[in-house]
Amino acid sequence: MAASAPPPVPPALSAEQAKAVLAEVIKAFGAPENAQRMEEARDNACNDMGKMLQFLLPVATQIQQDVIKAYGFSSDGEGVLKFARLIKSYESQDPEIASMSGKLKAMFLPPMTVPPHGAGTGGVAAS
Repeated sequence: MAASAPPPVPPALSAEQAKAVLAEVIKAFGAPENAQRMEEARDNACNDMGKMLQFLLPVATQIQQDVIKAYGFSSDGEGVLKFARLIKSYESQDPEIASMSGKLKAMFLPPMTVPPHGAGTGGVAAS
């Protein structure tokens, strides 16, 4: 197979198929070896958003790639993005997919918190 071949086009998954793949991805995050990898990445990130992107996101992407490549998605970041877009397209139609998607995101995205010092300052100190 030539290295310059275009990646395969992901199959059009039905809502039920998308739900099954999403359940498998969530299950993969719960596997002991993956949970440990995520915990180590989280420890390295120290709740710093920039470090989350540097340490946690690549691990989360790899875990998803390992699952979705069996369903015809390319085993790279683009495959994960296409899978995410597919799931997003079903979220408004299927509350269960929306709930599962939220659960998946919570596994690798830190909870968004509102800063206690009032909105509008943008976190920049006035001088």
